[in-house]
Parts: sequence; C-alpha cells; structure tokens
Amino acid sequence: MNWFFLTVGYSGLSPKAPGTMGTLVSLPLGMAILLYLDATTLFLATLLITVLAIKVINNYEERSGTHDNQKIVIDELVGIWFALCVAPAVSIAPNALFELENGFLIQSLLSFVLFRYFDITKPSIIGRIDREAKGGIGVMGDDIIAGFAAGISSAALWQVWLKIQAII
Repeated sequence: MNWFFLTVGYSGLSPKAPGTMGTLVSLPLGMAILLYLDATTLFLATLLITVLAIKVINNYEERSGTHDNQKIVIDELVGIWFALCVAPAVSIAPNALFELENGFLIQSLLSFVLFRYFDITKPSIIGRIDREAKGGIGVMGDDIIAGFAAGISSAALWQVWLKIQAII
C-alpha cells in the first residue's frame, strides 16, 4: 500500500519523466474534486495527504537510506492540488468544464504548466528547501511552495487576461 500511495497509483514508476507523469495523473483527480465537491474539500484532502506522506516518506527513507527517490511522486500530487486550491478554486457544474469563459480549464492547465516549471527549475526558496530540508519535509516542501506559486501565478495571469479582454 505504501508504494502505491507514494507513487500515486504507480505513475511514478514511469521510466520517462516520473514527476510529470505523477502530476498528469494527479491533475484530473484534483479537478474532479473541485468539480464534484469544492475547493475546501480539495484543500483539506491535500493537507491530510501531506501529513500522511511526510510520515510515510520518513519511514521509507529510514528503511532504504535513499532521500527523494524520483519514483516518489506523492509530492507532485500535493503540489498540483495546492495549485488548484488557489487557481481555479471555483465551483462550476461538471457540464461547464469546457466553457472557457469561466476559466476553470484554462487555469487548471496553466497551473499544471507553471507547477512543472517551478518544480523543475526550483527558483528561490523552492530550491533552498529542496537542497537543505531533510526527510519527508524536504521531499514535500519544495512541491508545496511550487504549487502555491503556480496557483498564484495562474490566477494572476487569468486576471490580467480578463482585464485585457475588458479593454479590447
């Protein structure tokens, strides 16, 4: 069960880009929670998974002696879900998913792209956490910050786009 959890349904076992695969698997799951429940539920689920993941990662690293195994992608799930909690973080009806005016799909996809960018390049504090924090906090921390940065950036870009549209 722990390996299934840590690899997000074994998506982290992908031989090519396990982090991106983990994020790709996690994105529609988070979007479904937003569509059928709400942002509060997604946020609370993400907090719960974060706490559980830190404990499970600490146990894994203690047993294996390996820090931040690339196959562990539960941190990508948490990162993209935090991004979705910020942007789009709106409740829409499932049948309105493809209505681009509400911004849900665009912000979700933009959050994915920005999260992967921040997670791969690790600018500023994201890189510092990745380099200096140990154990489960180190594995999860950079993705949590990258997720919030991606969500804020996505929401800001969407607002800029709406302002530009209003002017045009």
